[in-house]
Amino acid sequence: MTTIRLTAAQAMTRWLAAQMTEDGERFIEGVWAIFGHGNVAGIGEALQGMGNALPTWRGQNEQTMAHAAIAYAKTQKRRKAMAVTSSIGPGATNMVTACALAHVNRLPVLLIAGDVFANRRPDPVLQQIEDFEDGTVSANDAFRPVSRYFDRISRPEHLMTCLPRALQVMTDPQNCGPVCLAFCQDVQAEAFDYPADFFEPRVWRIRRPEPDPREVAEVADLIRSAETPVIVSGGGVLYSGAEDALAAFAEALNVPVVETQAGKGALAAAHPLNFGSPGVTGSACGNDLCAAADLVIGVGTRFQDFTTASWTAFRNPERRLVSINLHPHDAAKHMATPLVSDARVALERLTGLLDDTRFEAHDPKARTDWHAAVATVTALPENDGPDNLPTDAQVIGAVQRVARENTVAMCAAGTMPGALQVLWQAAPGGYHMEYGYSCMGYEVAGAMGIKLAAPEKEVICFVGDGSYMMANSELATAAARRVPFTVVLTDNAGYGCINRLQIGCGGAEFNNLYKDSDVWPRIDFVAHAASMGAHAVKAAGIADLEARIVEARGRDVPSVIVIDTDAGPGTGAGGAWWDVAVPRTGGPARLEEARERYDANAAQQRVHD
Repeated sequence: MTTIRLTAAQAMTRWLAAQMTEDGERFIEGVWAIFGHGNVAGIGEALQGMGNALPTWRGQNEQTMAHAAIAYAKTQKRRKAMAVTSSIGPGATNMVTACALAHVNRLPVLLIAGDVFANRRPDPVLQQIEDFEDGTVSANDAFRPVSRYFDRISRPEHLMTCLPRALQVMTDPQNCGPVCLAFCQDVQAEAFDYPADFFEPRVWRIRRPEPDPREVAEVADLIRSAETPVIVSGGGVLYSGAEDALAAFAEALNVPVVETQAGKGALAAAHPLNFGSPGVTGSACGNDLCAAADLVIGVGTRFQDFTTASWTAFRNPERRLVSINLHPHDAAKHMATPLVSDARVALERLTGLLDDTRFEAHDPKARTDWHAAVATVTALPENDGPDNLPTDAQVIGAVQRVARENTVAMCAAGTMPGALQVLWQAAPGGYHMEYGYSCMGYEVAGAMGIKLAAPEKEVICFVGDGSYMMANSELATAAARRVPFTVVLTDNAGYGCINRLQIGCGGAEFNNLYKDSDVWPRIDFVAHAASMGAHAVKAAGIADLEARIVEARGRDVPSVIVIDTDAGPGTGAGGAWWDVAVPRTGGPARLEEARERYDANAAQQRVHD
């Protein structure tokens, strides 16, 4: 047997560079890296030797590097991914939040965290967590509950089993998610004679799991017997590439479609069967359909509480639930009739079986009225200018009016995700929302990841001042690497979204807006963004914002457009109840009223039937 003598770190990087997609490209496109004493001598040296065979990119924070990698994989529809490496201790645990984000959203990312010494000779090393009762524990064990696959590499030969397992998870459509490999720092530098054929290129194919014919037949029977079905389109439609199959299925049966945050953009907003979104951030016409539906057909959705309005959206007492999903865990939620399958395959099979089924025409007035309501709340304000603070809806309207077919609207947390889902009219593939984990700080790094994955797209990043302050450092990375995208930074002087939630739950305004807290930093966001290399301006109003977005096109660095907004108004249209617990005792009249509202809504919940 021919062998190659390499350090474990060299072997890992060489193996990763040889893992290919069906299109003949690297599956792991490159490695984001911040080096420290847990990875600089081993992985750092190995990456330096790889050069362009496995590119290395330096970021500013381990969490946001991972966010960029996750956004890249999401934009690639899980067909390609990136790796992120850190030192031990805080460098590693900085990635735990991003790992959880990828897990919730079923997205592949490879996290290579430096770990303590396997030989334990210098213990305790700098940044080592010492468990008083378990000598095998390190800080990296925090990754276990948020990883799809976790392994600790404490011998060089472990790579020959753990690396194929890692790629198997990342390319498995059913179990896809983040992988954490905790790589002991002394093992990274150890030499081993690896079989030469271990480094032969390998192609990883994304499977399309076939459904059980019995499940297909059962679901087809349920559809035939329904009177008012509705389709809930989730992110699985996009990952499956099932956009055309969804349209064909809906058109053949004349069934209306509502889209989740992850599924938005699968069906063009202009399509006559697209009735917007369901649930908490739902359109009026979409929620009316959901309330009347006697059969809810979920396709690639987790039925998260925002989608279901905390299980008050589907109110028909005769309602049945069907869930088409790759994973039995998701397909069987809430007593649903499961159809475990790739979304595209399932929809095509059902369309073929139901060629004799077609439902009554829908009154187009509901959609027309809804679009008119959206146009009203997103319109240019009458008194546009710096003395009249616009709403978030009006900001969305400004971007919508100058958007093009290649525009991608993206966001993650705060007011804008809900406002965008209910108001943004997405072109196919024109929407990218991280709302499974709703992680503040994803936005700027995520925008960079999208642009790296799809250079032909115009990426518009919506971010509030709160999220921007949490994680903005990758703006410097994007500026240095000449990765252009446009940031629309809405400054409402605090956490406006949570302030409204606080009031809605009967609370007093406290600690969310700067005016209600003990500090009010006066931040010059334009100067801050410019200091990191971005082109930064402040918009004088909505019309000026539109002009600034157009001006940003053609730049080779990120553009940041700051606009002051009103923290008070919500979307102004659509919406439904969200289950956020209200204190059950004590408090003033505002809490009593909030409890009454809560009890009335909670009485409408249908969780297990």
